[in-house]
Amino acid sequence: MGVAQRPEVLPAPGLDARLALVLGERALHVNGDLQTARRWFDAAYRQAEQSGDPIALALAALGLGGRWVREHRTSAESERVRTRQLRALSLLDPSSPPALRLRIRLQGEDDYRNGTHAGTLRLLREARDSGDPLAVAEALSLAHHCLLGPEHAALRRELAAELIGLAGVTERRGDLLMGLMWRTVDLFMAADPHAERCLEELRRLLREHAYLAVGYVVNAVEVMLAIRAGRFDEAEKLAGECFERGVKAGDMDATGWLGGQLGAIRWFQGRAAELLPGVRDLASSPTLSPVDNSYLAGLALVAAVAGDHRLAAGHLARVRGRDLADLPRSSSWLVSMYFVAETAHLLQDAGTAARAYALLGPYAGLPVIGSLGVVCFGSVEHALGMAALTMGDLDLAVRHLRAAVQANLALGHWPAAALSRCRLGQALALRDGPRDGEARAELAAAAREARDLGMTLPGVVGSVAGGVDGRGGEARRTCRFHRDGRHWRIELGGRVAVADHSVGMAHLAALVAHPGREILAADLAAGTWSQEGEGSSAQPVLDDVARHSYRERLTQLQAEIDELEEMNDLERASALRLEREWLVAELAAATGIGGRARPFAGGEERARIAVGKAIRRALSRIAAVDPVIGEELRASVQTGLRCCYRPR
Repeated sequence: MGVAQRPEVLPAPGLDARLALVLGERALHVNGDLQTARRWFDAAYRQAEQSGDPIALALAALGLGGRWVREHRTSAESERVRTRQLRALSLLDPSSPPALRLRIRLQGEDDYRNGTHAGTLRLLREARDSGDPLAVAEALSLAHHCLLGPEHAALRRELAAELIGLAGVTERRGDLLMGLMWRTVDLFMAADPHAERCLEELRRLLREHAYLAVGYVVNAVEVMLAIRAGRFDEAEKLAGECFERGVKAGDMDATGWLGGQLGAIRWFQGRAAELLPGVRDLASSPTLSPVDNSYLAGLALVAAVAGDHRLAAGHLARVRGRDLADLPRSSSWLVSMYFVAETAHLLQDAGTAARAYALLGPYAGLPVIGSLGVVCFGSVEHALGMAALTMGDLDLAVRHLRAAVQANLALGHWPAAALSRCRLGQALALRDGPRDGEARAELAAAAREARDLGMTLPGVVGSVAGGVDGRGGEARRTCRFHRDGRHWRIELGGRVAVADHSVGMAHLAALVAHPGREILAADLAAGTWSQEGEGSSAQPVLDDVARHSYRERLTQLQAEIDELEEMNDLERASALRLEREWLVAELAAATGIGGRARPFAGGEERARIAVGKAIRRALSRIAAVDPVIGEELRASVQTGLRCCYRPR
């Protein structure tokens, strides 16, 4: 965003410290290029150290701090910069302006790491008394960063306004842009209906001249707005572009923000279970902020959605600690609490839900926004409603969820509105019965909205179900299959399992799609069964997908057999050879002259055996991912000459 910048010249050996400082200041305060600024300030520090220039050393150490708090995320790099700043401070007159600025930076880092702010606010007052506008501007921005919890909204707006006004005194373009950026973020976090006006003002300034650090935040807000509008494909594309700009700017949050954006997209799509491996890795990333617990809470939620309740309970306990109230009130606190409320609901943990409800209560009117406008999960009212639902207080749940629908509509967050409407319909059905007119109307409206947005809505969970289907019908433990490339997503009673595609999985999906209907095994194998009749025996034994899957498995088996024979593991190789011979026989039976598919002609018994084995293998795959879903399907799927799915 903005005009193109000239490529920066890399620091050269022996470069004068004062020149390196000028170039570093330009990169940081004019262009917002954090990565380039770090290189110039590092070069300036080294040269100042060699020449014994304490002022240049202090300014270089200040510049290494960057624009944000905790800009250096790994422990080694963070401590290295801190040591340089302390050394520079020790060489200065304690009453000098550079010494005050260094103390402000060091205090801001300490406060942020400890989840406090009193020290930085004290030094802000000292900076105002000193009359040094640079010290005041830096203290304002650092204090704002240490006050990103929801309880400090009014104070943040005052700090941002003061920084915007002070930019005319410091004459640093970066101060004006940072002040406007903070004000924009504050307005979004307060659900101010005019937040986008401030965003547009920021866009116009950035079009005049790019400032990478702030431009990256603007890009992230644009991803959030695309998710709110339900434009998931566009949002995912924008998230990738945003990540690239973050890397270019040298922002250490680039990876974490991308993870949050993709997580929000998948959550509203109903595909959160797919995120489990990635979130597991990201939750332990050293690039995350030390006060950010949202990824740990997100891991608990994703595990619960995927059906791994043991993993979910373990990570929820880590987030909860001795008391949920101990979680630092950072910019990710509301997101963490939203995840806690949703996870507690999936695990039916009423105690954790009650604690989350008590902590979230004062912020019911706010949106759940993570970091600097990176993601939005809708109104806090939704999390309160989910907590009340888990606690079993249906009147309270209905009240909060009804408020959540209205708040999400006001935000223009269509996916969150659909999700809250779905949960409202479920709560009404639980309270007033599944035939209640309002419950049916809300569930039907939610289903229409979800269909238009490409969302999959959740069902009623666990013991709160009380005879109600979360989608508006009588309660039945009905399973649902969704194909996504080479994977299947299996849903049952709020549980979700993701398994690889196979021929048997396709057979199961066909049965589950029509519960109670008997389908000939021969027609399942052919993949061309008809709802109007019982099918024709003159259909292909295996469809193209099945034959392709069989051939892929043959290739895999041969490679495994060869490897086992080289290891002299003849017993396991023999077992795999039996499976290979069976697959060869199946393909031979299914293939006619010229490789064409051979139709079944009275081969019902052969179809019964093939389909039965394929379905049993698929059930084993599902059970390995989620034993509960696997057991339920084993109990409700009948195989034989005629196959049927009869939900219990």
